[in-house]
Amino acid sequence: MKYDIITIGGATYDITFFPAENEGILIDNKQDILRQKLLAFEHGAKINSEKVVYGFGGGAANTAVSFSRLGFKTAAIVAIGKDIFGNEIIANLKKQKVDAELTQKIPNQSSDLAVIIIGPDKDRVIFFDNKIKNKLQLSRKSIAAIKKTKWIYLASLSGNWQKILTEVFDVKNKKPEIKIAWNPGQSQLIGGITKLKEFLKQTEVLILNQDEAIQLAMSDSEIKEKNIYGERLVVSKIEPSRTIDLNNVKNLLLRIKSYGSQIAVITCGKDGAWAYDGKEVHFAKIQKEQKRIDTTGVGDAFGSSFVAGMELFSGDIDKAMKLGILNTASVVAAPGAQNGLLSKKDLSKLKINNLKN
Repeated sequence: MKYDIITIGGATYDITFFPAENEGILIDNKQDILRQKLLAFEHGAKINSEKVVYGFGGGAANTAVSFSRLGFKTAAIVAIGKDIFGNEIIANLKKQKVDAELTQKIPNQSSDLAVIIIGPDKDRVIFFDNKIKNKLQLSRKSIAAIKKTKWIYLASLSGNWQKILTEVFDVKNKKPEIKIAWNPGQSQLIGGITKLKEFLKQTEVLILNQDEAIQLAMSDSEIKEKNIYGERLVVSKIEPSRTIDLNNVKNLLLRIKSYGSQIAVITCGKDGAWAYDGKEVHFAKIQKEQKRIDTTGVGDAFGSSFVAGMELFSGDIDKAMKLGILNTASVVAAPGAQNGLLSKKDLSKLKINNLKN
């Protein structure tokens, strides 16, 4: 079977807690550039939750559902256990018209589970068990399907992620017409630019949030010094007098683009999103949400919508970003990672061709 898009990564069963607003506090921690804000609860306390929502998540599952709703023929390559949560994950993919034939089912293992805590600012902290995701492999059937697809969307990978990347990009080498969008996960970011750069050179769209982009840039061996806030970095070998402020998004964007992707995208939460194709820097401000309920899945919503928009609007980056922003606003206004995702029917109402930033 031929697909428009195949997503690769994780699928989880999600349990989301909405604690009472007076239970948690946000702590400013800007002295640590990689953990600039903390969410804290009283040690030893029992925390009252005003609402609990059961649903689905995981980067590959979220993006697959998003692509499918926007009208693309989509399959997800994910690993699940042969348990009740795995059955629920498969049932949800099928309900959302995502082909689940490439799903890897692993016996005697529990499917991945995520427990999500919503803070007073409606942002979230996620506790997850990704043992099954660690076992994800590409079967012959999966690789055969990848060879026929138009796009591959790589979400967060773990386990033997380097083998998966090598297999995917080997297909890309043989079939350069296949396009790859990539939102690296923590395992890849910890691996750093040294392990990722050769893959990035073959990536059409690299999608990161601001924290992820800083983490990737901080792994660059050329960057030698930073001040206590991590704001000013010196590229000592090449340009000893030049400083780079990584908290300046434009500087960060140009740095990330220099690693080789055709388009670099950085999302900045309430501060909008940026993209750079080597010719022009593009910016999209956020859309005011009807109500800010839960930010879970916003990165997946934006990333998948941006890639979908590149197809729907013939490579128009501004329109692709607008679709990403609108879908993000819709997801934030609903609990869970998938409940607010826009559908193909919504596109005619959005009138993106007539919208301006």
